[in-house]
Amino acid sequence: MTSSEETPSFRLAYVPGVTPGKWVRIWNERLPDVPLTLVGVSAAEASDALRGREADVGLVRLPIDRTALSAIPLYTETTVVVVPKDHVMATVDEVSAAELADDIVLHPLDDTLDWEDRPGRPANERPATTADAVELVAAGVGLLVVPQSLARLHHRKDLTYRPVTDAPESRVALSWLEDETTDLVEEFIGIVRGRTVNSTRGRPRSQARTKATAKDERADKGGTGRKPAAGKSAGKSAGKPGARTAGKSGGKSPRSGGSAAPKAARRGKPRRRP
Repeated sequence: MTSSEETPSFRLAYVPGVTPGKWVRIWNERLPDVPLTLVGVSAAEASDALRGREADVGLVRLPIDRTALSAIPLYTETTVVVVPKDHVMATVDEVSAAELADDIVLHPLDDTLDWEDRPGRPANERPATTADAVELVAAGVGLLVVPQSLARLHHRKDLTYRPVTDAPESRVALSWLEDETTDLVEEFIGIVRGRTVNSTRGRPRSQARTKATAKDERADKGGTGRKPAAGKSAGKSAGKPGARTAGKSGGKSPRSGGSAAPKAARRGKPRRRP
């Protein structure tokens, strides 16, 4: 028996800005015997990491190369512009792409936003990473438009950000190899989709059958326990207890031929003395 069979494990790849902490916590609560390992990858490397089996599933940014991959969109992020705190745009609540026309807008090589026409003026060189671009914004070289989670990830005290109302948005998805939709992959899909622990959908088939069998057994026990009670209840409404009730209402002595009320009236009549 191999070590992987003795100790199953699960690997989750995730791109910068995505925070899988909540789902990891739920996984550890539901499957404490299956350790989950986090694998950090860049947005550009995510699809290759899944196809290369470096991870079982991945939290990726769309669009990606979908060759041999399945993907479930999870949520969409707001796009923001990162600016120095003393910039004029820091004084407003939101901006449009047209308002960036006079500024240099940095375009890092790892940018995932799908622009048709990029706003602003291009810089002489493209920064290698988003982190490098943030440093250039702090140095006053230009501005940066990114998904909000990346602005938070690279937060600096001297920078702030504002929503860009008409910019393309970033979509985060869960992706995995189509041909390797294992029971553990189904379990993680259920977790990110918010299925409860009692849901059999997405749960390994053996566990689902066990839960269903246990439910049927409880139902059978409950049913056999209720049948005598139903029979007893029927007896009370149509059997001897009903006859005793009728006897009480008609008096104790069958010789009287009447009810208890007339007997009480005769007992109160005065007798004549001889």
